[in-house]
This record gives sequence, structure tokens and C-alpha cells, in this order.
Amino acid sequence: MDNNDFKHRYLTPVSKLFRNDKFILSVITLNAIAITLQVSGCTMGWIAVVDFLCTIIFLLEMIAKQHHYGIRRYWSNGWNRFDGTLVILSLPSLLAPFINTDITIAGMSVSIASSSSNIILFRLLRVLRFFRLLRFFPNFTQIMKGFRLAMKQTWGVLTSFALVIFIFSLINCSLFGSIVPQYFGTPLMSIYSVFRIFTVEGWYEIPDAIAAATSSAVAHFVRLYFSILLLAGGIIGMSFINSVFVDAMAEDNNDDVKEQLDRIEKQLKQMQEK
Repeated sequence: MDNNDFKHRYLTPVSKLFRNDKFILSVITLNAIAITLQVSGCTMGWIAVVDFLCTIIFLLEMIAKQHHYGIRRYWSNGWNRFDGTLVILSLPSLLAPFINTDITIAGMSVSIASSSSNIILFRLLRVLRFFRLLRFFPNFTQIMKGFRLAMKQTWGVLTSFALVIFIFSLINCSLFGSIVPQYFGTPLMSIYSVFRIFTVEGWYEIPDAIAAATSSAVAHFVRLYFSILLLAGGIIGMSFINSVFVDAMAEDNNDDVKEQLDRIEKQLKQMQEK
């Protein structure tokens, strides 16, 4: 059997398997289950074996695609860059099963294998594989296109809103920093507290805490002040941003519909002329 027959009989079917989206989707789902069990604290050996084999399959998938499409064409695709980067970053986790060395530090025996398997970075990189499922969602590419367009059109509104948060954060830090330092003790804490008010998430706890530490007259002013802040930023401001962002995302679809209507109108005019 020459090299061409071997390649046609064995390598080509294997390459097609690793480039099959349904097969890769099944492997990603299996890997997601294994990662979930690992994060939940399950230490059964077969889970680590499944995770190890899934990593090998992802590596072979990357190699097969680069061989089929070419290295330059492979890395020019956005999803391939995302997949390939995750695969490369997760490669150090393949060494964990082969490291079983015990060392003694300050009279204590430490297992390198157990410590390396608990490195939070590698766990996070394994969890990031979940994002590979996004590529199989219907119309996800079109959704991301609309999202990028919406971000370009609304960056001015978002920047202005962030500036408003920053200004009120400094004001609240100056007014209430000494009264409730847990909310407005520093500018960064104040920014988080103002953002919390604007998202209408437990906002009432902040003015209640200030009211409890001040007189009744100041308490009424504080509650009125934060109610106005909530109305202006949390209800009106956030609703305005949501409406602008949604309209910007839908604009791309509206352009497609408009192009189709223009095309139909031209066809009708041509038919009438004939």
C-alpha cells in the first residue's frame, strides 16, 4: 500500500471526522459534563480520563483543520482563532496525569500532581470550552454582527452614562463617605454603589443605612435624593440605553428587509415596463 492509498483509506476519513461539526459538538457536550462534575468536586478517575481524551480530540481537530484548510486560512477565521487559542492554552493540563512526583517542603509531603490539577487558571481554561457551543447556535454570527454594530452606534451613549455614574460617585463619596464607608468610603466603592442603584438591585439598603446613622430631617432628604437618583439613572437612564441598544441591533435586520423590498420593487417596475 503506497502513501496515497493509505492517506485516502485512513487519513481522509479521520480528517473528515474531526472536521464534522456534529461530532465536535458531541465531544464538547461530553467535555462540558466532565468539567461540571470536576468543578462539583467529583474525583472519580473516569472523569479525568474523559477530560483528557476530549483535550486530545480538540488538539487533533485543530491539526486536521489546519492540514485541510492551511495554517494561514485556518487562523484567519475568527472562530478557528478562538478554538485554537483555547486548545493551545489548555495543553499544559495534558501533563497533569503524568506528574506523580512527591516532594518534601518544610517537613510536609506535597504531591505535584494534586497541586497542579488544582491550579485555578487551568480550571478556568477548561470551563472556557463551554463557549465553543456558541458557534453551533442558529444565526449566532448574525447576532454578533448586530451586536458589534450596536456597540459602534451606542458607544457615545454608554460613555456619557459612565461619566454620569462617575460624577455622582464622586458627589456621594464626598457627602456620605464618612457616614457609610462600606458604600461610599472610596471612589471605587462609590462607583459600584451608584451602579448598584442604577440597576435597581437592593438600592433601598443604601439610603436606609445612611438614614439610620443620621437625624430624621437628614434621613428624609437622603431618601428623596436617592429616589430621584434611582428614577433618573435607574429607570429613565437604563431604559433609554436599552431602547437605543436594541434599536441599533435591529437596524441591521431592517436594512436587509429594506434591500429586499427595493429589489422586489425594481422587479415589479421591470415587469410593468415589459
